[in-house]
Amino acid sequence: MSSWLLQAAGITPPLDAEGVRRIIPELSAASEREVYPSSIVATDGVIYFLGRRGLDKRLCLVWDEGASPEAVGDFCGERSRVQIGDLRLRLQAGHLDHQNAAALRKHLPFAAPRVLGVQAAFGAGDRLGLATPAHVRAIRGTGLRPFFAQQSIREMTRTGRTPEEVMDTATFGVFQEGWRDGFGADADHLKTAEDIDATVAAGFTMFTIDPGDHVDNEAETAGLETLKSKFAALPWPKLEIAPEDLRRAHGEPVLMPGDTVVNFDEATLLRAAAKYGRALAHTTAMYRHLAGRMGSQQFELEMSVDETATPTSVAEHVFVARELQRLGVKWVSLAPRFVGEFEKGVDYIGDLGEFERSFAGHVAVAKHFGPYKISIHSGSDKFSIYPIAARLAGDLVHLKTAGTSYLEALRAIARIDPALFRDILGFAIERYPTDRASYHVSADLARVASPDALKDSDLVSILDHFDTREALHVTFGSVLAAKVDGVPRFRNRLMRALEENEEIHYGIVCAHIERHVKPFARGS
Repeated sequence: MSSWLLQAAGITPPLDAEGVRRIIPELSAASEREVYPSSIVATDGVIYFLGRRGLDKRLCLVWDEGASPEAVGDFCGERSRVQIGDLRLRLQAGHLDHQNAAALRKHLPFAAPRVLGVQAAFGAGDRLGLATPAHVRAIRGTGLRPFFAQQSIREMTRTGRTPEEVMDTATFGVFQEGWRDGFGADADHLKTAEDIDATVAAGFTMFTIDPGDHVDNEAETAGLETLKSKFAALPWPKLEIAPEDLRRAHGEPVLMPGDTVVNFDEATLLRAAAKYGRALAHTTAMYRHLAGRMGSQQFELEMSVDETATPTSVAEHVFVARELQRLGVKWVSLAPRFVGEFEKGVDYIGDLGEFERSFAGHVAVAKHFGPYKISIHSGSDKFSIYPIAARLAGDLVHLKTAGTSYLEALRAIARIDPALFRDILGFAIERYPTDRASYHVSADLARVASPDALKDSDLVSILDHFDTREALHVTFGSVLAAKVDGVPRFRNRLMRALEENEEIHYGIVCAHIERHVKPFARGS
């Protein structure tokens, strides 16, 4: 078997199941670590795998002592000589740090994000940096295109993470679980050129531009004379068109798929332009800055106006799509503000019939002007709309989740360490009145049970309670940042508990995410 170990290093990944089975005991003995079987890769004279001893995970490389594989110079770690049978080998065990993540992405292409195109996609935000293995398990076999690296600048700020850390933890999670089918990296809700620069440098492949601050929600109910004033005040040089030319450009009716006709009378056109004109100018400037930074590298762009006060009508969507095309912006997905309420971590609130009619109109626009995907933000736990979206959109859908994996991590904590969960819940109740300000939520603390009133056996199920779930959702940043005398109050205990019980954590998160992806699954 030892001679087979040396031969394995010449095999292109992945190793087959029999190869993995044969090699695990020897790698485990040589490294003195528990080996993650799915992580084993052999190529270009090096065997790569992830090993664990206690809570210490290491990226391990093994190669023939008499050889000098080019790849190993890019990795860092402690080197030692090991012997398996009559084979003299070198073993390097390195921390899961940025240098080793970057080297993995360089030498194992499946560990690097890529452009995914117009296919049904699922975004799996990971606020703690521990959930990617669970996300991989949930997505495997569904046929969906995954974004395993997905986080907004706002979330990074609140969790104390950097774009590089988000990318690196996704890389190691993909490597650990042996995901070989490609994934994207979504730099979500970018508002400034500096946001773009930071995420480009980290290697993201998709960039979600959020021009919500430039959307004029007052136009929704403004009268005709007010709309005329707002229209005249738009930044016409940035829109690169004269007002009268814009009127003419939208003068003809648009025949949509399904024989739906969209007409722009004066009020409809002025309202759409007043509402989204500045947002279009901002998106265009951001797109051009991004294109300049990316140079010859491929990238994808999404425009997102979901976090605004008023729904995007089908006519307004048509206006936005037409103007993006005129301005030379290329995009892969667009996130409208849908009808109804998309509150954080809970199901859709609203009339499902109205949502279906509106969503069908948005899909028709995406087919007519693209095709491109309709992106569903705040998509966590919106179980009632998934069958509708899957049926109407087909491949033209991108569902984004983030906070729900954090909540399911808390469910794991409720099972693993009830005392810690009680502490976090009590703190969340204190912080909710402040932290809710930047989120669209309606939880009432009067309906959130006091931690002291709950039995240990009740703690896991409390995560299914609407008000408790929202209160825990929006306070994640405060929980992770809280300190007492300079020492993290919860973060270290939380992370350690999840790392010590990672299979419980993975199992709970995976089961929950499977409920999200099942309605959209296309088979392997």
